[in-house]
Amino acid sequence: MNERTHDRIAEARLLFDCERLTLARRLRGLRKNQLAQAVGTTPTAIGQYEAGVHRPSERSLSRLAIALGVPVEFFHAGRSPVTLDSAHAHFRSLRSTTQIERDQALAYGRIAADIVGALEDLVEFPPAELPEHPVQPDEIAGPGPAEAARLARKELLGGEPGPVPHMVRLLEKSGVIVLILPPSTERVDAFSIGAHPRPMVMFNPAKADYWRNRFDGAHELGHLVMHADAEPGSKVIEDQAHRFAAEFLMPEAEIAAELPATADWSRLAALKATWGVSMAALLFRARTLGIMKEATYRNAMSAMAARGWRRREPGPSRPLEAPTMLTGALELTAGSGVGRDALAERARVTRADLDLLVPGRPRPSVPVRGDDPPVPPPD
Repeated sequence: MNERTHDRIAEARLLFDCERLTLARRLRGLRKNQLAQAVGTTPTAIGQYEAGVHRPSERSLSRLAIALGVPVEFFHAGRSPVTLDSAHAHFRSLRSTTQIERDQALAYGRIAADIVGALEDLVEFPPAELPEHPVQPDEIAGPGPAEAARLARKELLGGEPGPVPHMVRLLEKSGVIVLILPPSTERVDAFSIGAHPRPMVMFNPAKADYWRNRFDGAHELGHLVMHADAEPGSKVIEDQAHRFAAEFLMPEAEIAAELPATADWSRLAALKATWGVSMAALLFRARTLGIMKEATYRNAMSAMAARGWRRREPGPSRPLEAPTMLTGALELTAGSGVGRDALAERARVTRADLDLLVPGRPRPSVPVRGDDPPVPPPD
């Protein structure tokens, strides 16, 4: 080990932030015993490092950095810590995922917060201005989810009737950070974080379905609008967010007269294309509004399952509504001389993690003569 590396590790040990070690371990989806095995120590020692009881030696610190795929500087104390845990996040179902999986998804949320913090030193984001219409679990007093959705539509869409043109763009325009989680978190469904300098919505990386992603976005918006003080994870809270999303994307006053009372597939396909929601969502909406009888709804859903439409509905696909706010901010900073490497260093994240969370825009292909496939432009 040369003198410069030795000094760097010694400095990192002096500035060691135990919470950054926990963050890095969760980011890689590791348990304490798995990390301990990777660096040749014990789970107890890892626990003591993370609790701040002991600081790792220079050798242990170097091994931790290598095992976790981060530079030793990652463990430095720095920006004011942003605490993200399950108490702040609205996960769909706490039973369908493990704590390790949820911790990993939240760790990426924390990394995203560091990236946003570094970017906000350089560029101006839209102000975080979301309406707040708290809905109580018992819904005895105050607005219910449908009324909260109607109020939110009026405030966010300016009272414009009709379909929501672009759900992700609407969230970003309101100052919400929207990200698609890395592939390693594919078991974690979309979730939102409200208790944060900026609210966040994190989308599932495996759900490549335009129609369902839009409903997910409206569902998470419902949490941000209604549930700032609610305890996440309950069936009641999730049901309220579903009802909010249904009214937000398919307002009763506008769509009720268009919904069929029977499984009219051509009619449902036309409504799907117009309103940007799945046929399954339209059937459920018809049922909940009392337009379609329960038996008719169940038969329709059985027919969809038999035809394989529960997995993939018929009709042309559409590209997902992609978040662009952070990508655009990175392009602005690059234009002013702060590229991705420099931004990653400012945020104290790895370049690889930055690229996972905020991928660059795909470069256009250049057509060539004949029938040859398009090739990317030269670097």
